[in-house]
Amino acid sequence: MASRLIQTTDRGLYCSAGDIYIDPWRAVDRALITHAHSDHARWGSRDYLCARPGEGVLRHRIGQDTSIESLPYGETRKINDVTVSFHPAGHILGSAQIRVERAGEVWVVSGDYKLDPDPTCELWEPVKCNTFITESTFGLPIYRWQEGSELMADINGWWEKNKSEGKSSLLLAYALGKAQRLMMGLDTSIGPIYTHGAVEALNEVYRESGVKLPDSARLSSNPKGTKYAGAMIIAPPSAYGTPWQRQLNPVSGAFASGWMMVRGIRRRRSLDKGFPVSDHCDWPSLLRAIQLTEAENILVTHGSSAILVRHLRELGLNADTLSTQFEGEEETPAAGEHSEDPEVTELASTEETTESTEVVEA
Repeated sequence: MASRLIQTTDRGLYCSAGDIYIDPWRAVDRALITHAHSDHARWGSRDYLCARPGEGVLRHRIGQDTSIESLPYGETRKINDVTVSFHPAGHILGSAQIRVERAGEVWVVSGDYKLDPDPTCELWEPVKCNTFITESTFGLPIYRWQEGSELMADINGWWEKNKSEGKSSLLLAYALGKAQRLMMGLDTSIGPIYTHGAVEALNEVYRESGVKLPDSARLSSNPKGTKYAGAMIIAPPSAYGTPWQRQLNPVSGAFASGWMMVRGIRRRRSLDKGFPVSDHCDWPSLLRAIQLTEAENILVTHGSSAILVRHLRELGLNADTLSTQFEGEEETPAAGEHSEDPEVTELASTEETTESTEVVEA
């Protein structure tokens, strides 16, 4: 493996030549952020730098008064002895790969990314480099996502069926990124779209950033006793099976997550449906992305990293694992996920952190 321009420290990925950290998991002076999910964007650092389209989401997640600067995609910035730039990652709004160059050596930190088109964010862009740091959340051959149009046809078909049976449709999806992506594909002629407060708060940030989401309304804005038969309700996973959900009865529940490709998870959650969709790469996309970077060295973080590394080595690539605190897409609800019901927050606080530890008013 080439000399390490970027190293793992107790505070996160560190580039000593620039005195910068990328997605640090502890407070630092200067943090470069790939995207606003909480395993990559943590509160407490002095100064933050991110891609321009993601500034609004980052401010929403870590505080409006935080020192945050942003750069347009592709614009370079000299920081001490390195040149850095942000490039589209296709993961969520404003997500970026971070390119770091020093004396002709180029490293790229992918953050989280996907190659599939997403109307809520810019398409992933291959960035040629010497060393590519890639995630492997779904780094197993079993994970292969269906086409977006087929996925949304399945979801809209489920919604239409529930409507015909006099039920509401509760679609569980992570509040930042996944929920907005799914909303863009919903057939609004079927019925109205309502949202949990966690989702609607982020919908507002997306709209302010120029993403034209379909109309939606907070569930809590409706009077008590409102009937939701035929409606689509989008909520974070932490809302499932709680008193908050009772107002939706009769209801059919579904979870939109890459883990839904494993049927046992759907059974364990007692869901009616599971839609296997992720904002991370599937197996073929991981291999394709790595190939397009033309990197001589591949460092693999989280997920099934050992399996992907072994496969890459079998292909003749110089690959190794890189230990980080990044989590990828977790099966469990987020601890302290934004909630419209105090009991939801109390329940979620016992779960593992996946997205957010903040609680806001619904």
